[in-house]
Amino acid sequence: QLQLVESGGGSVQTGGSLRLSCAASGRTFSHYAMAWFRQVPGKEREFVAVYTRGGDLRYGDSVKGRFPISRDNAGNTVNLQMNSLHPADSSFSSCHWRAGRWYYWGQGTQVTVSS
Repeated sequence: QLQLVESGGGSVQTGGSLRLSCAASGRTFSHYAMAWFRQVPGKEREFVAVYTRGGDLRYGDSVKGRFPISRDNAGNTVNLQMNSLHPADSSFSSCHWRAGRWYYWGQGTQVTVSS
């Protein structure tokens, strides 16, 4: 059993920034990937960014250049720095952890961007 705890969501005005964090605890593996997805009502879940098991960084087209993802020096934590936010970024963001065929989802956190 593995737990994912997300933090950093909230409300910000257009042009502002938020930093999301996802901390993994419990059963862990040496090789795993952690990613962020987001979703708004009535739309498909959208891939945002991933820190792969090999240490590579991948981003969705809509956030390239704005949302760098990184891993903390200590602990199994991945951070998503969301910059230059606009209302279209308003969504329910969820952390995803995967190691081979095992995967887990965090509870998610709301991101709201107002004009």
